[in-house]
Amino acid sequence: MPRVNRRSTLFGLTTLAASGLGTGCSRAEQTQSPERPRSDLYACEGCEAIDERNPLELSPSATLAGPDEPGQRMRLSGRVYAVDGVTPVEGVVIYAHHTNVEGLYANGTPDSEWSRRNGRLRGWVRTDVDGQYAFDTIKPAPYPDMTMPAHVHLYVKEPGRRTYYVDDVVFDGEFKVDAAYRAAQELRGGSGIVRLGAGSDGVLTAVRDIRLEPHPG
Repeated sequence: MPRVNRRSTLFGLTTLAASGLGTGCSRAEQTQSPERPRSDLYACEGCEAIDERNPLELSPSATLAGPDEPGQRMRLSGRVYAVDGVTPVEGVVIYAHHTNVEGLYANGTPDSEWSRRNGRLRGWVRTDVDGQYAFDTIKPAPYPDMTMPAHVHLYVKEPGRRTYYVDDVVFDGEFKVDAAYRAAQELRGGSGIVRLGAGSDGVLTAVRDIRLEPHPG
């Protein structure tokens, strides 16, 4: 199931770790957005990690996994839009992290709690004038206990706003990304279900556009 059930699984397995094509979702899934702010919008364990970097020092692209990291290369990219779903938004910080090819959040550093928990494959970007962002990385693997599909966690922070998470990136048609998963999506920031493509260089491509959520107040 999507994000709600992921949290307890995530932190249990984190302990273990420490020892160009469009999305595959329908237009309705891409555009649906709550009319009012979500009551739990800021209920976001781990959101503190987004503040570990100075936004003014970030660029629209970042490398999560270097060339020596085992796994199939993947570029995750997209655009961030305002609540209207049309207007690109500049200056939004996005924090991403995911498992390695063994399904673990492994090899974090003691720099911070979230570096330890989230592992080595993590990074930050700030959207450009067209709302664009990109992460160069590898395709993650599902958790070893196979309770969740392979996924990439995304958190967003708009200028002058508090951080919140959006639906994880998952891969259409792959393990556990089925009708039940689709039906259970929260659609936070739009659907996180993407269809993988491949560039001429063999790098997988995943496009995850994000529609910002309305804030209270």
